[in-house]
Amino acid sequence: MDDQPAPDPTMTRIGEAVQLGRSGQKGPARDTLTALWDEIGPTGDAFHRCTLAHYLADLQDTTEAELTWDERALAAVSDLTDERAQRYLSSLQVQAFLPSLYLNLADCHRRLGNPARAREHLARASDHLVHLPDDPYGEAIRAAVRDFAADDPTDARR
Repeated sequence: MDDQPAPDPTMTRIGEAVQLGRSGQKGPARDTLTALWDEIGPTGDAFHRCTLAHYLADLQDTTEAELTWDERALAAVSDLTDERAQRYLSSLQVQAFLPSLYLNLADCHRRLGNPARAREHLARASDHLVHLPDDPYGEAIRAAVRDFAADDPTDARR
């Protein structure tokens, strides 16, 4: 079966803004996604909120702001169902979003000097690795979790 995304104008707009940011236009990308967040609203489509907040976190100028958006992405995923995600792409599983979302939170907390919170989120990311697909995306997230854990100077398992 061909697993191509279903047409979704909001996801198209998110994707365009993400590409803008990746091309070095961080400010315009952030402004575009922030305006789109305002359109969607805090109770809008959970798939859109999760995706948008996840990408918007990476465009922030401070770790505190990044953490706020990462927390919004995680909050939105709690409202998201596989059925909704699969209307966009049939292979998506909501549980597979969690390792990346928790890893982002762990990274923010580490940079903010909160090692206990960082380890807590890293443990949650690790717990959810079983939900990742066996594909390049899944391996990239597994590797990122391993690398993060290996770089933790406060890890008591050493």
